[in-house]
Amino acid sequence: MNMNDAIVVDGAGQAFGDEVIFQNVSFHVRAGEIFVILGASGCGKSTLLKQMIGLSPPAFGHIMVAGHDVITEVDSVRRAIGVMFQSGALLGSMTLLENIMLPLMMFTDLPSDARADIARVKLALVGLVDAQHLRPSEISGGMVKRAAIARALALDPPILLLDEPSAGLDPVTGAGLDKLILDLRGALDCTFVIVTHELASVFAIADRCVMLDRSARGIISIGAPESMKRDSNPVVRAFFNREPLTSGGSS
Repeated sequence: MNMNDAIVVDGAGQAFGDEVIFQNVSFHVRAGEIFVILGASGCGKSTLLKQMIGLSPPAFGHIMVAGHDVITEVDSVRRAIGVMFQSGALLGSMTLLENIMLPLMMFTDLPSDARADIARVKLALVGLVDAQHLRPSEISGGMVKRAAIARALALDPPILLLDEPSAGLDPVTGAGLDKLILDLRGALDCTFVIVTHELASVFAIADRCVMLDRSARGIISIGAPESMKRDSNPVVRAFFNREPLTSGGSS
C-alpha cells in the first residue's frame, strides 16, 4: 500500500448466492482527496461502501483502509473512519449534542464536560452549534445531514465516508452541503469517499470518480469528472452529460 493512499480496493467483489453484483473492482483513494463512487441504481455503490466500513466483507479480493484490512482488522478500520449514512441515522430520543457525544462516550474515557465541549466544536464546524439542544425531528433534512457529518467527525477520523449526502435535498441546500464538504476537507485535511448520483455535486466537489455498472458487474470508468464527460464508453458519456443513451449503448 502506497503511503499516500488512504484506501486501496484490490479485486473486490460481492455476490449473493449465484448472483454476482460486481467483481474485479480495483482502485485507490489518495489521502486528502474527495473520491466519488457513482453509477445507476443496483450497480453496487452502497454495497461497496459497506465493504469499506467492514459491515459487509468482500466476497472476493481485498480492501485496505488506513493501512488496515477490512476483514482481519475491522476494529482498527472503524477507528480510522467516520460514516454518514443516507438517512443520517441520528437517534431520535437524543438532542444533536447528545448524538455527537455518543461516540465519545463509547470510545473515550473523557469526562462528560469534555465530551460536550468537543461535540460543540464539531457542531460548530457544520454550522449547528445553535441547534445543539434540538432533536432530529425538530430540524430540517439538510440540518440532519450536517449533524450526521458532525457525529462522523467526533473521533477525528482521517477518512470520512458519506452515503448519498445530497439525497432528498433541494438544490440550494445540496449546494450548501457541497460547500461544507469542501470547507471541511480544507480545514481538516481529511479524505472523503462519497456515494452519490447527484451530478451537480460530483462536478462541484469530486477530484476523481469511479463509475460502476450493473450490466458490466464492475468498473466502467475512473477519472476526473470533466474527463468522464468525454469517455469512450457511451454509458459513461450519457451519465455525465445527462443524456439519453443511443441505441448503441446499454445500461
